[in-house]
Amino acid sequence: MPKNTKVTQREHSNEPVTESVADLLSLEHPMDYKSSQMSMGLSPGSTAPGRSLLPEQDAEDGRPAWNNKLEYILAQVGFSVGLGNVWRFPYLCQKNGGGAYLVPYFILLLLIGIPLFFLELAVGQRIRRGSIGVWNYVYPQLGGIGVSSLMVCGFVGLYYNVIIGWSIFYFFQSFQYPLPWAECPIRKNGTQAIVEPECEKSSATTYFWYRQTLNITSTIDETGGLNWKMTLSLLVAWILVCLAVIKGIQSSGKVMYFSSLFPYVVLFCFLVRGLMLKGSVDGIAHMFTPKLEKMLEPQVWREAATQVFFALGLGFGGVIAFSSYNKRDNNCHFDAALVSVINFVTSILATLVVFAVLGFKANVMNEKCVVENAEKILGYLNTGVLSRELIPSHINFSHLTAQDYSEMYGVIKTVKEDSFGQLGLDPCILEDELNKAVQGTGLAFIAFTEAMTHFPASPFWSVMFFFMLINLGLGSMIGTMTGITTPILDAFKIRKEILCVVCCIIAFLLGLLFVQRSGNYFVTMFDDYSAGLPLTVVVILENISVAWIYGTKRFMQDLEDMLGFRPYTFYYYMWRYVSPTILVVLIAATVIEMSVSPAGYNAWVEEEGSERFHSYPPWALAMAYALIVVAMLPLPIVFIARHFNLVSDGSNKLSVSYRKGMMKDISNLEEQDEQRFILGKNPSEAPSPMPAHRAYLGPGGTQEMTNTNYGTSTKTGYQNIGSPESEL
Repeated sequence: MPKNTKVTQREHSNEPVTESVADLLSLEHPMDYKSSQMSMGLSPGSTAPGRSLLPEQDAEDGRPAWNNKLEYILAQVGFSVGLGNVWRFPYLCQKNGGGAYLVPYFILLLLIGIPLFFLELAVGQRIRRGSIGVWNYVYPQLGGIGVSSLMVCGFVGLYYNVIIGWSIFYFFQSFQYPLPWAECPIRKNGTQAIVEPECEKSSATTYFWYRQTLNITSTIDETGGLNWKMTLSLLVAWILVCLAVIKGIQSSGKVMYFSSLFPYVVLFCFLVRGLMLKGSVDGIAHMFTPKLEKMLEPQVWREAATQVFFALGLGFGGVIAFSSYNKRDNNCHFDAALVSVINFVTSILATLVVFAVLGFKANVMNEKCVVENAEKILGYLNTGVLSRELIPSHINFSHLTAQDYSEMYGVIKTVKEDSFGQLGLDPCILEDELNKAVQGTGLAFIAFTEAMTHFPASPFWSVMFFFMLINLGLGSMIGTMTGITTPILDAFKIRKEILCVVCCIIAFLLGLLFVQRSGNYFVTMFDDYSAGLPLTVVVILENISVAWIYGTKRFMQDLEDMLGFRPYTFYYYMWRYVSPTILVVLIAATVIEMSVSPAGYNAWVEEEGSERFHSYPPWALAMAYALIVVAMLPLPIVFIARHFNLVSDGSNKLSVSYRKGMMKDISNLEEQDEQRFILGKNPSEAPSPMPAHRAYLGPGGTQEMTNTNYGTSTKTGYQNIGSPESEL
């Protein structure tokens, strides 16, 4: 601090302090933020006379800001609405009781989804930092929360972009007619042309996925070398991500206009087209027929909670990073409700589309089954194996319906009960086809692609579908990358363009693990182990650090100061009691599930043309559990290091605007004391600006914050401002 300032001169003077602490900010641009309960514990609305309650532009602190509210909402929607809405939610809905599954899902969305999403939005917007900076400030000893979030983002980003690479490969393969996965390839054996045996044992789409696309090995032990087609696709995927985030929110915000909105255009087109297909109503009816008894199973509630948890992107740090670029008076409560509802509606829309198409596919496959088995029966009739008396008189083989075949099948099974198994006839029941639940890559790259081969103009619909998957994945990857880069940019002075390029290059090189011929097995491993348990632990610690350590009442008051209204009491009870309880149960259920279920993967057996479950070899099992340990390791390390004062608590690394806001609050109170001094009153005689009912508790929860003339000692949040000089 310059030696000629009034504050420095007065260090050796006995004159009473009359000047404002605003002298300290003479070289700074003042920021008219609302008084901060999180920073100073002032009563709401306590500002100097004549000062506006509305904040000025946050850009004055040098932090980027969203160009408009729409870009921000689209970014949050793009991050939360991803591939899981298209290929996991419909699967869970079918598996767990159809329409009945929507009840536990919606209940848990209200109990943990919206409250925790609101919490992340609020802390990011208030403190204006990435995940590391936010939790360093709220409670430094739990600063490892932000580091764990960053590491999980890294793990997920590595394999998630591989899925975008697969979609890019299918996208370019779709520009041909017929589609390359429409029929099995023909192999020439001398003068004979035979169907590829591996394809004949499975299906054309399954063969194209496992052999033409992945060229997969039989076990995880066989690496098989790099798959050059997938390596090139992964490179393209990382180039797209790098271009989208290279300028921070200035570039990603523009990309979101397309990547967030285009998937809805495709979903609506598919819904209209799907409803026009034969059998689509059967699929939708099967989907939403409630099996109410399923609601009594704990597994259904556990999977609903997990889906709510991941659907909104909680714990990744992307939500906090995006909201940190908002103005402080932004209505994040409205944003939390809006994005959560959009996410839920998108899941329902995607489910309608998926099961309309799968209903059509089920009808096509069932008709194919009827034709094939009817030909078998005709052969048995011509050879005398079956008597024509077994065939009802009204059945016409040239126009055989599913109902006619079912009746004929029942008669033959009853009469030929002893030798029926030798006939090799299938029941061809539509319900069985509809019950074949598929999820993840099986839904997108096998079941859905097979259905599209039966569409008129199938290449067009295939191009649209995989372009939609690319955009859905890109929106989520932008949020994931923002969750990685924002905390780093907050902590270090690095050009964001250089950081972005370096991160993408490193991620591409590490991602080569997933584009080996055995890479799909590693994608499954990372999906199962790298995110689930670590993210749940991260979110419950976020919840506890705000609701129990920082204090729910204080946090609610901060929100009132920031938003201009007090959030519903509902959130108080959710944050303090309900959400932590549900998360503890979810963690316990996840640990039990991991200990009970065998650790393994579905390996592709070329000779059988099908998948078979294999247990992980010891080295792969160690790698799987290492992912969990590495992701959670920052939590105890940071806690121990800061508990024993081995490293700085990091709480002083707040944004410039945040420090200005705190010092300005002090300045406002000093100005009030100056006025009282001029009027002949001592500052100590003036009434305290802090009402008794607004006592501010320190980190221990027992000592009230004190402000002694605002020039000696002020304890705020989890940091100490020994003097104005120490803060600046």
